Amino acid sequence: QVQLVESGGGSVQAGGSLRLSCAAYGYTVSNYCMGWFRQAPGKKREGVAYMSSTGSTTYPASVKGRFTISLDNEKNTLYLQMNTLKPEDTAMYYCAAGPGGRCPRTPADMTIWGKGTLVTISS
Repeated sequence: QVQLVESGGGSVQAGGSLRLSCAAYGYTVSNYCMGWFRQAPGKKREGVAYMSSTGSTTYPASVKGRFTISLDNEKNTLYLQMNTLKPEDTAMYYCAAGPGGRCPRTPADMTIWGKGTLVTISS
């Protein structure tokens, strides 16, 4: 069964760090466009980090320099290291997989989604 399982969310104070994990089952992560997305209450889902099947990474300006996406091929697990967290980073975080090739992709293009892990940043 193909699935993604996120973990590592929690509550931290502003300026702190968290590392999210996304374990993949039933397929090989490195063959896909992988992304971390987040959705805050009342807001659209947005991508915060992407890794293509060639290993290139992309970040939006809002998190660039603070978030780092990485992949452990042996564990078939994707990570998101989040540093210098801000209250506006509070959201449900999801990992997702989309077809290889073009990357990043919009949420609508991603075909496999995890159930999410909640990140809460207090000021």
